[in-house]
Amino acid sequence: MTGDKTGTRAVVLGGSIAGLFAARVLADAYDEVLIVDRDKLLGVDGPRRNCPQSRHINGLLARGQEVMEEFYPGITEELFADGVPTGDLAGHVRWYFNGKRLKPQSAGLTCVAASRPMLEKHIRNRTHALPNVVFREETDILGLETTPDNRTVTGVSVRSGDTEEVLAADLVVDATGRGSRTPVWLEDLGYGRVEEERKKIGLGYVTQHYKLTADPYFGDLSINPAASPEVPRGAIFTKTDGDRVELTTYGLLGDHPPTDQEGLYQWVKTLAVPDIYEALQHAEPLDEPVAFRFPTTLRRRYEKLTRFPDGLVVVGDAVTCFNPIYAQGMTVAALSALTLRGHLHTGAAPQPLQYFRDLAHDVIDPPWEMTNSVDLSFKGVEGERTAQVRAAQFYLKLVQKAAVTDGKVTAAYMRAAGLVARPESLMEPALVGRVLWNTARNLIAGLTGTAPTPAPRPAPVPIKPEKPAKDLVAS
Repeated sequence: MTGDKTGTRAVVLGGSIAGLFAARVLADAYDEVLIVDRDKLLGVDGPRRNCPQSRHINGLLARGQEVMEEFYPGITEELFADGVPTGDLAGHVRWYFNGKRLKPQSAGLTCVAASRPMLEKHIRNRTHALPNVVFREETDILGLETTPDNRTVTGVSVRSGDTEEVLAADLVVDATGRGSRTPVWLEDLGYGRVEEERKKIGLGYVTQHYKLTADPYFGDLSINPAASPEVPRGAIFTKTDGDRVELTTYGLLGDHPPTDQEGLYQWVKTLAVPDIYEALQHAEPLDEPVAFRFPTTLRRRYEKLTRFPDGLVVVGDAVTCFNPIYAQGMTVAALSALTLRGHLHTGAAPQPLQYFRDLAHDVIDPPWEMTNSVDLSFKGVEGERTAQVRAAQFYLKLVQKAAVTDGKVTAAYMRAAGLVARPESLMEPALVGRVLWNTARNLIAGLTGTAPTPAPRPAPVPIKPEKPAKDLVAS
């Protein structure tokens, strides 16, 4: 969609994934799009200094991959050509819930197993290739500029080195993440305080990369034992770019993995299944374990405000920070950009409050409510456990148990978890019937002693390294 105005400019605050997706849709509506970030962005292949999570696994869910491909046609194949492994979220990921493996079944849910720096590099390069997008790197954001009555944002003041200037804008998009200063700016401008929802989960995780000398995957892309109330420790152990594997293992409520090598190995040994610990007996570390702490989830309820200045919107983690173990952040950022695109009317900036209402209802509410129920299944997580929450928890546990023996339930579950389908799709009558049938069948099998014995895991097969470990470290 191209605006009728001439000389229009949008300024995006923050050049991470959410900012890049926003810039992509803005480039169709504004003559110029400036991306402002305090980091150096262009030509950067590794983790960025001001993005600590870029050293850890960042999953792009299946719906996020679809939107990314819509924004940048051909980018998925570009990533695969650059050495990024792929598979099906339901068919090629070894999911374990409550210590039981879900039955795999391909569901057309494409996984892009790129490291965060690799994914960001490709999205950034494709965004930079747009003729009307300009990057303002290593630039600090100082504050908003407004009309005298504070009703309209007209730009942003920035500093690069010792030089301060004002970047005039028809629209400012805040994509600065959890540390967004928009709530403070709004109060300074005389607007109401933004209501915030926080839930203390006490999450901590540690990431390390390896070169395998034996293959534990046997055609799978990743091995993912999820944390449960019984074992509140989990992990993702996935193939990734650079002929490496990436491990992020986590614990909740202050129970965090150690960062010393031997301690980390012993931690992995306590996971609900032994697959990853056994695999690490055939793995060479390529770097040191790195920790990250995520104490609380956060949702800023902009949609509940009654007043908001024109010329300003907020996207991505600057609106909502989900529990990272569900890998929803980047996909919600992509869906936020889709919502923003729907509000870029020809020749006019979006109406902020209507945008925020649509963002809340269409994008944020479904995954927020689904994962809130899961978080509250851990007894130490504070929050109201309503009858609706308890019912959702009970049914979700039935779905997970049914998926152990029914691949169609696995596929439906992963379509919802991958944000391809809304959570209420799990309540469709045909699926409810399958869940109840499998629950009854498994219960009878357990009572009669006829439950199938799980097939033994084959021993890892030695693999011949394609290049020396030192080269892999450099990559």
